Amino acid sequence: MESAEIRRRWLRFFEERGHTVVPSASLIADDPTLLLVPAGMVPFKPYFLGEVKPPFDRATSVQKCVRTPDIEEVGKTTRHGTFFQMCGNFSFGDYFKEGAIKYAWELLTGSLEEGGYGLEPDRLWITVYEEDDEAEQIWRDVIGVPAERIQRLGMGPNFWSMGVPGPCGPCSEINYDRGPEFGVEGGPAVNDERYVEIWNLVFMQYVRGAGEGKDSFPILGDLPSKNIDTGLGLERLAMILQGVQNMYETDTLRVVMDKATELTGVPYGRSHDTDVALRVVADHLRTSVMLIGDGVTPGNEGRGYVLRRIMRRAIRNMRLLGATEPVVAELTDVVIKTMGEQYPELISDRKRIETVALAEEAAFLKTLKAGTNILDTAITETKQSGGSVLAGDKAFLLHDTWGFPIDLTLEMASEQGLSVDEAGFRRLMQEQRDKAKADARAKKTGHADLSAYREVADRSGSTEFTGYTENHNEATVVGLLVDGLPSPAATEGDEVEVVLDRTPFYAEGGGQLADTGRIRVDNGAVIEIRDVQQPVPGVSVHKGVVQVGEVTVGAQVLAQIDLVRRRAIARAHSATHLTHQALRDALGPTAAQAGSENAPGRFRFDFGSPAAVPGTVLTDVEQKINEVLARELDVTAEILPIAEAKAQGAIAEFGEKYGERVRVVTIGDFSKELCGGTHVHNTAQLGLVKLLGESSIGSGVRRVEALVGVDAYNFLAREHTLVAQLTDLVKGRPEELPDKVAGMLAKLKDAEKEIERFRAEKVLQAAAGLADSAADIKGVALVTGSVPDGTGADDLRKLVLDVRQRIGGGRPAVVALFTVANGRPLTVVATNEAARERGIKAGELVRTAAKTLGGGGGGKDDVAQGGGQNPAAVPDAVEAVQRLVGEKA
Repeated sequence: MESAEIRRRWLRFFEERGHTVVPSASLIADDPTLLLVPAGMVPFKPYFLGEVKPPFDRATSVQKCVRTPDIEEVGKTTRHGTFFQMCGNFSFGDYFKEGAIKYAWELLTGSLEEGGYGLEPDRLWITVYEEDDEAEQIWRDVIGVPAERIQRLGMGPNFWSMGVPGPCGPCSEINYDRGPEFGVEGGPAVNDERYVEIWNLVFMQYVRGAGEGKDSFPILGDLPSKNIDTGLGLERLAMILQGVQNMYETDTLRVVMDKATELTGVPYGRSHDTDVALRVVADHLRTSVMLIGDGVTPGNEGRGYVLRRIMRRAIRNMRLLGATEPVVAELTDVVIKTMGEQYPELISDRKRIETVALAEEAAFLKTLKAGTNILDTAITETKQSGGSVLAGDKAFLLHDTWGFPIDLTLEMASEQGLSVDEAGFRRLMQEQRDKAKADARAKKTGHADLSAYREVADRSGSTEFTGYTENHNEATVVGLLVDGLPSPAATEGDEVEVVLDRTPFYAEGGGQLADTGRIRVDNGAVIEIRDVQQPVPGVSVHKGVVQVGEVTVGAQVLAQIDLVRRRAIARAHSATHLTHQALRDALGPTAAQAGSENAPGRFRFDFGSPAAVPGTVLTDVEQKINEVLARELDVTAEILPIAEAKAQGAIAEFGEKYGERVRVVTIGDFSKELCGGTHVHNTAQLGLVKLLGESSIGSGVRRVEALVGVDAYNFLAREHTLVAQLTDLVKGRPEELPDKVAGMLAKLKDAEKEIERFRAEKVLQAAAGLADSAADIKGVALVTGSVPDGTGADDLRKLVLDVRQRIGGGRPAVVALFTVANGRPLTVVATNEAARERGIKAGELVRTAAKTLGGGGGGKDDVAQGGGQNPAAVPDAVEAVQRLVGEKA
């Protein structure tokens, strides 16, 4: 039975029994504690935790999952894989143990004709939690499983929780006996290789307390509503139904191994080592395609690093198998064709997936070539010195300079019998991160001691931000720093950092620049505020200069922002949200925010994309944004529980930390994001948005820059004036400009070619005269001299070779000519065979001349080229060549 059919039967079975079919969630976990979805129940976690009321009592899904903790075991065992599909059925206060057990038994043992999987009942073994009498009784008395095939196990294997206080409960696992060829008998308690687990039924009925590990926490009581969470590994069931030895030989992976065999010529089954390599390739390439399909791009952090690591392990294993050419294109094609039946979006998104995968392969092959040479040298040096441990600084150099992943260094060193000082490597990495964080923090705090800010926070609490509704407010100075040190007072001219108990000033964050403005003290003093930061959470530090008078801690003040600037920033921030949504609509969810800056009248927005955004797409995005402005949509903000906000579809920026309650900014029916920034009240207030263009700022990340409001209008006005001037110059209409300018450029190019041809002819006309002027140096015909300034390198080379050819008589000949082009001296030297027989070599002559000119050069014995920095030294260089020829002759 094919994997796709296993999936279809699962969903059909439970849908017919009242379950809502829930499509697989993205592998990108919508959970700040997870990089990727590692289990089928993760999308249902908010329902089990009681954060959100489930919209159904029963549900079923086949969830894509990725787990990488056991990545080193991939290919070595029958069951370890990085990507797998978890078939699940869920009950939220509906059926419980008996219902879940009956469904599982019916589906597994039901006949193929009736939609079941047709497993023989006498090959199924059951495990239950050692204290779960109810589950054992159901299996034995209701289902009819013999008591000898039911085993009781402890909390480790048969009790489930999320690892934190909350729902928990006993498990019951269904295991399939693969027969005596897989080991001794005795059930899953004795041999889990022979008795392989295929389905786990979790009975959520208790509430657990705090505690470490799988079995060291207290059970606090019963849940008010009992739930069911089950998971069947699709690949494991496929292994059984398809009668193969391991999951790598199932239909969706075997075809990838077969393609790897075709590309390398290494058949599956040749040896243990090559079989492991083929399995790694199949597993990792499939995982890579699934991750890229869900919007992950290779990188050096987070889930991007997970993808990069597994892709590079696959590529390297193909190299170990003998592949010498790029292989990812053909392997990716097989995966998309195989998995596309179950996940059609892979087919529709093929081009983007292939673009990302091929770019990563090309980058890694360069890294592999350079890094392998460096690593080989380091390994040789370590062995020659009698060591068995590769130094941590060597591993760090490979990672930091050559982009060589530490995992690959560990793997390749191990193959050579060496270990790696991983602790030393991690220490250097941490030092680098700490330095980067310290530099970034210094920019924010001006190197002030953070303890001063913490003391203010401990004494006076967090700063209340009033800026969502107020442009000015009265406040009290609760903290004051002068030159980075706490001070009771500051006077005119002092650089100060002021902390207020409440403020309308927005502190820089979330891509939005800080407000500026003034703080007026009751005694008449004025502080000009130039920046606002939050060096410690919750404390807004106003940085500025005392313009007039004296300010003291405890003073009553009026804080007032620059309203014109704030409104311009708000327009930019709202425009950023519109741009984000429009890009996602055009490019898909992979165009996720990767950074932004919202400044007065302009913004930049960074997003994920494997390739440049076509100009036509960018034009469509700009048009869509401005159409939204014309719709005059209201912009609203509300505070919601984070689970509810995400359930409403609010976009959260990955990497940001959010609390239990979040601020959601909604722009009509067009956009909804988690955001703490300031915005306009209606899209009509933006006036106009003009996208200036997009560019690359790193692997898989693009940047759009844009203008908003008056700044956008001024830009278009300047463009209009420029177009008017150009149309006047070319005597045409605006729409004719591209054709007319293109025609003028073509004529100019033709003219330049003609000029170049005349110049070359003029230079070559001098060849005969130069050949006739050859000096005789001990029997060697030597031509030296300068040609007109501006002669190009190619023309100079042609002239030198032509002169050499014209020197007849079979005598030794050397031609060394000089010119000055773009203010820099240039020389070309050529020798004939007779001169070279005397030991006179062009390369040596050029190096001598170029050194005199203050530069360098090189080439072959017959012709060489060089240059320098000092045009005035050309006569000296000519003499140096003449002198060396005399010595050699």
